[in-house]
Amino acid sequence: MKITDVKVYPYKHKDTENQVSKLRAYATIVFEHSFIVRDLKLIEGQNGLFVSMPSRRVGGMYKNIVHPLNAETRKDIENMVIDEYSRTEVYS
Repeated sequence: MKITDVKVYPYKHKDTENQVSKLRAYATIVFEHSFIVRDLKLIEGQNGLFVSMPSRRVGGMYKNIVHPLNAETRKDIENMVIDEYSRTEVYS
């Protein structure tokens, strides 16, 4: 399935007592104009930006609700979300 649309919603984070939020944006992706996935998170990690899949808390742990089944799809999603984020005013 091809990704046909990506929307990125920059997160306006605030520093709180020497802690800086690593969350940079939320994202929504659409596959072939027919399947939407919301609430992906764009996180600033030690090695740069990465996409965290939507998850929910289950018994004290977080479990992904949706996730790619192979590395190629994960990379495609990350590249498209990061590219779209780089086009936003916040990142420029």
